[in-house]
Amino acid sequence: MGIQFKKYSLVLATLASFIITGSMVQAQTLAEQKVKNEIQKQLGDRAKVTGVKSTPIKDLYEIAIGGDIVYADASGRYLIQGELIDLKSGTNLTEQRSNEINRIKWSDLPLNDAIKIVRGNGARQMAVFADPNCGFCKRLEKSFQDLNNVTIYNFLVPMLSADSLTKSQQIWCASDRAKVWTDWMVGGVAPSGKTDCANPLDRNAALAKKLGVTGTPAMFFVDGSRVAGAVPLAQIEKKLK
Repeated sequence: MGIQFKKYSLVLATLASFIITGSMVQAQTLAEQKVKNEIQKQLGDRAKVTGVKSTPIKDLYEIAIGGDIVYADASGRYLIQGELIDLKSGTNLTEQRSNEINRIKWSDLPLNDAIKIVRGNGARQMAVFADPNCGFCKRLEKSFQDLNNVTIYNFLVPMLSADSLTKSQQIWCASDRAKVWTDWMVGGVAPSGKTDCANPLDRNAALAKKLGVTGTPAMFFVDGSRVAGAVPLAQIEKKLK
């Protein structure tokens, strides 16, 4: 009788736990939806809220607007821009979540639309969206000269000027695209030649828009993560590993 009572009590306790947990999850979901509705109401057509998630801080909510992360209070009245860092663990929660929501599927990249450069055995892979007139892209390309055993796929996305488009066309139309690209980005030797060959520039622009690339350089890695800007080579090496 005692054993049966204990089993019955355990079942009741487990059931109660499920009910309480379910109620808490439902309440959290409702709170998140409420914040999302209010933020979207405030923003109107200026931007679309793609997600709302609770944070470890009470009444502070993570707001995903496109590929960006911001924060809001429970009323949905105040937006906070900045990074949320867990000082105990040293984790940058904003960066962590940004990487999660902006992750891509490497196999979906149309690599034939990129200029392929192989160094060493080419075992490690990365993709770069770059404008030929982008100063930070040139700085990044120069640092790439110290990378080994890597394959880099350069997607030309002329964003800066009409000359960017012309140079992108000339580079793509060259018989040795990789050499002409490197000669210009690293050596300053301007491309020349025809501009009227078939090219993937429109497709690259559409892909950049789809992936939320709004500036160059933007790098993508095999694990689907991304890094924006001309970051130190050590950070790139870490991602390649």
